[in-house]
Amino acid sequence: MKTKVSLLLTGSELMNGDVVDTNSVLFAEQLNNIGLSIDKKVTIGDEQELLATEILQLSQTSDLLFINGGLGPTTDDLTAEVVATACNSKLELNKDAHQHLKTWAKRRNTTLNQPNLKQAYLPKNSNIIANRTGSAVGFSVELNQCLIICTPGVPSELAHMLREEITIILKTRFVPPQYNTLHRLHLFGIGESSIQALINDHLPAWPNEITIGFRAAMPILELKLAVNCQQGQKLLPEWLTKIKLLLGAHILAEGDNGNSTLADYLVPQLIRAHQKITVAESCTGGLIASQLTSISGASAVFEAGYVTYSNEMKTKMLGVPTSTLINHGAVSKETVIAMATGALANSGADFTIAVSGIAGPNGGTKDKPVGSVWIAWGDKSNIQAKYYCINVARKQFQHIVAARSLDLVRRMLIQSNEMAHYDK
Repeated sequence: MKTKVSLLLTGSELMNGDVVDTNSVLFAEQLNNIGLSIDKKVTIGDEQELLATEILQLSQTSDLLFINGGLGPTTDDLTAEVVATACNSKLELNKDAHQHLKTWAKRRNTTLNQPNLKQAYLPKNSNIIANRTGSAVGFSVELNQCLIICTPGVPSELAHMLREEITIILKTRFVPPQYNTLHRLHLFGIGESSIQALINDHLPAWPNEITIGFRAAMPILELKLAVNCQQGQKLLPEWLTKIKLLLGAHILAEGDNGNSTLADYLVPQLIRAHQKITVAESCTGGLIASQLTSISGASAVFEAGYVTYSNEMKTKMLGVPTSTLINHGAVSKETVIAMATGALANSGADFTIAVSGIAGPNGGTKDKPVGSVWIAWGDKSNIQAKYYCINVARKQFQHIVAARSLDLVRRMLIQSNEMAHYDK
């Protein structure tokens, strides 16, 4: 029998748009990993009566209710109080929560004040859920045979608690379906509609027992294959192999742990191959280098990059001939190849990326409209260049150019012969 799960998000800041809800994603991801899913989500501001009424109603229709937010030290943090009201109970000083606060204060060499102590008063008979990073513990209570779990609204604290504490509780109480499996593929350079069209054309007999789902997180797309029956489990290996062959080099990795940039996937590959990379950037202004150096261990594969925004610096730092810039312009195949060649010569790296484009919103011409970009990539024996027109907002343009550039090197490193046909 399916476990009915509800999520109640609290806080007026969510209602008026001051804070963007990212915590729902954290809940959904962790629940999916253990075979559970959210059936209903409700957001309510800091209104005591509304919150208590909603908690009571949700407890009558749910097996599991998460309440997120409202555990802080201020007067508008109402969760403990409204849960006590819904349970027809009272707040009392919880010794474990109090000790947690004292330890938290000692680590920070500070003294607990009265607002902080408010966080130690919880509904009677609450069970504490540890929070190793913040001042507010989580807690759980039972109401109408529903397990209510209350968590802090700070995303970093919630993420730790879900992984380290809450999933253990849930696995003990809520047994996932026997045949529940979720397999993830992390993709780049292809969109949902293109994937669906490929499946329709090349895998028309796709089995109903394997459900296809997507989660887009620019620039990475996650493809999810879900099964919840014995036949689906039996069929999954065969059809997983088929779809992996179909998607080819668009697949960055598979498994539960996705990453946020193409650099997250490229840097480990360069480390394994004992290869180094350099970059020569114009329109991206150092974004590619920044993404590379944000990865732990990047110093083993990245020693230098060049941000040459002006034509003068392209010539001075990278040796781009003045005649090339005059005859072909900064945004040209000839210029980015010269930039890439100069970066390789200066740095001694094994691979290179060079980009030059018109990020906009101004600067375009009839021949080179806004969004035009030339990307060069390769090694000492083979530098290639390709033109794209990516007519989007300036910041998005820069991120797309960075992602495609890194992906072109990734494809070269894995010796893929597939042509990259990027969806916007």
